[in-house]
Amino acid sequence: MAGRVVRSDGDKPAAAGAGRSSGAGRAAGAGRTGRVAGSSASAGAESSGRSRRVAGTSVERAGAAGRRKTVFGRGSESAVGRGGEAPRKPRRMVGEAGSREPVSRSEPGQFVDARRLASEDLVARTLQENSGTLGLATRPKVVDFKARAKERRRVGARIIALRVGVAILVTALLVGLGWLLFLSPVLRLDASQVTVSGANEWVSERQVRQIVDGQTGKSLLLVDTNAMTDEMTAIAGVSRAEAVKKYPHGLAVTIKAQRPAAMLKEKGSDALTAVDAKARVLNSVSANVSVAGVPVIDVGDVDAGLKSRAVKETLTILDSLPESLRKQITKVTAKTQDSVTTELNGGEHVIVWGNSSELKLKKAVVDKILSDPNVIGDKTQVDVSAPLRPVLR
Repeated sequence: MAGRVVRSDGDKPAAAGAGRSSGAGRAAGAGRTGRVAGSSASAGAESSGRSRRVAGTSVERAGAAGRRKTVFGRGSESAVGRGGEAPRKPRRMVGEAGSREPVSRSEPGQFVDARRLASEDLVARTLQENSGTLGLATRPKVVDFKARAKERRRVGARIIALRVGVAILVTALLVGLGWLLFLSPVLRLDASQVTVSGANEWVSERQVRQIVDGQTGKSLLLVDTNAMTDEMTAIAGVSRAEAVKKYPHGLAVTIKAQRPAAMLKEKGSDALTAVDAKARVLNSVSANVSVAGVPVIDVGDVDAGLKSRAVKETLTILDSLPESLRKQITKVTAKTQDSVTTELNGGEHVIVWGNSSELKLKKAVVDKILSDPNVIGDKTQVDVSAPLRPVLR
């Protein structure tokens, strides 16, 4: 009872309790014997003392509670004084499960169904609205997964579109560059800008240009100069050929055309057929054309002569002779492949070569004999078919 009395104020409850306890003691003392009365008086006094102690403790507790209330009250008054209004309580939004109506403030018996809430803040808008003062986007605490998936698909589509655009641009550039270099007229070979040098009366420029014409109209990057030079060296009488590209439209061709190894004269014909050392026909000329310095071989038939072993041995020997000696040759005969004979200066000297073996030694022996009058003397024939044992007749 003392605890309940303390919530009011001060010492009055304690006094009332003490009075009631004293009255109860006196009533008991009056109806009982002196001994009982003394015991009751002692018990009442003890009870009264305990009541006073409890009352004092309760008073102290009440005082502390009053002070706390005072502090809270002052804080509320201060807050109201500073802000102009009392602090607002947090709002709770609720709605009916399955309802499509907008949510409202919480009411008893209602709850919020998060699955039915409208998704208004997409990821991009949320990032924009939550950007800080420095313009840095902050990730929101709650993200709509559908919006997030949609945003990812949108980003993926942008990346794919960017890659496709870059691929198309690169392809277009490569195609345009290829057309410019290989198909456009920018680097096209022009026949009017092709030059040929080194041709002679035996190897004509026309033969060389026929090969070059097969490359005209192409881009210089596609012109195969190696194939061209191979074709040119296959021309009879051409020992070397070179083709150099002159950008953007030209080509310079240089050949080394050799003189014929011999001229084949067919019996009963006025034509001379020029052949090289490999028995390839260079061209044919009239017998009236000067062929000074070119040996002439008499044959019954040109075609048969080109296949003859004797003619081939003769051509090999004639092609190896120095130009100074070739100019002196006026007649060549070869009944067999081992009896090749040349006549110098209209019959002044006759050289019997035999075949084309040991040509280097044979040429050295002939040169030694012809250059020393004391050796040749009045002899006119030099037989070097056996070069280690030359015979002078």
